[in-house]
Amino acid sequence: MRKKRWFIGFISFSALTFTVIFLNRVQGQDDIVKRGKYLVDTVGACGQCHTPRKGADPDMSMYLAGHPASAGYPRYDFRTMMGQDIFMVTAPTMTAFAAPFGTTFATNLTPDKETGLGEWTEKMFVGALRTGRHQGVESNRKIFPPMPLKNYAEMNDEDLKSIWAYLKTVKAVKNEVPPALNPRGRPW
Repeated sequence: MRKKRWFIGFISFSALTFTVIFLNRVQGQDDIVKRGKYLVDTVGACGQCHTPRKGADPDMSMYLAGHPASAGYPRYDFRTMMGQDIFMVTAPTMTAFAAPFGTTFATNLTPDKETGLGEWTEKMFVGALRTGRHQGVESNRKIFPPMPLKNYAEMNDEDLKSIWAYLKTVKAVKNEVPPALNPRGRPW
C-alpha cells in the first residue's frame, strides 16, 4: 500500500511539474511573440516600409508583404534629381526607393514559403540583420538602403529573435517583390 501511495504521489508530482514547465514555456513563447510585435510595430517601425500604402494609410491586407509585385516603382534620373538637390525618390506605396545607387524594394517579411521568409531560419534572419547580407550569408547580395541595418545590427539577440518569432506568426502573403536594381535598371 505504501508503494502505491508513493507511486501515485510521484505520478501526481511529475504531472504537475510537467504542466508547470509546459505552461511556462507556452507563456514564455507568447511573451517573446508579444515583444516581437511591439518591436516590429513601434521601435523597428518595419511596417513603415514593408507594408504598402493606399494613400496615407497602410494596406493591412498586405501587412509586411513588401513592395506589391504589380505596383510601379520610381526611376532615378541623376541629372534631374541632383539639379534639384533630391537624393531619393519613393513610390506612392512607400515600398520602393530610387537613389544614385539604384532602386530597392521593401521585401516580403511574411512567412510565405515562396515569396517571403517562410524558408528562412532564425539563424539566417539574425545573420542578415547582423551582416547586412541576404540570409546572413557573406557571399549573398547586400541588403540595400534605406534599410537601417546599422540600427538593427546593434540590437541584442533576444530582440532579434523576438522579431523573428513574431514574423513567423503574421499572415503569409504571396507577393513576389522585384530584385534590387543597379543604377542602369538591371538586377544587382
